[in-house]
Amino acid sequence: MNIFKRKSKLEKAVDTLTEALINDKDYYVAWQTNIAMEFKDEWQCKRSKKKYLNAQDVHEIANEAAHNFLANLTKL
Repeated sequence: MNIFKRKSKLEKAVDTLTEALINDKDYYVAWQTNIAMEFKDEWQCKRSKKKYLNAQDVHEIANEAAHNFLANLTKL
């Protein structure tokens, strides 16, 4: 790896986001809450259709929750 390599815009953005999450407790909690709520919402949706959930259900719930979080994050 070249130690003189310039960081891309994406790398700089991730660094900025990471720094904000580390240094701003309220900002961190806001992200945590939004991610958790997406999972909870998906869980409740799936639970309303099935009495018992298995590992595959949880996998699907987690993936759909992640998708929903990213879709909300990237809304313009």
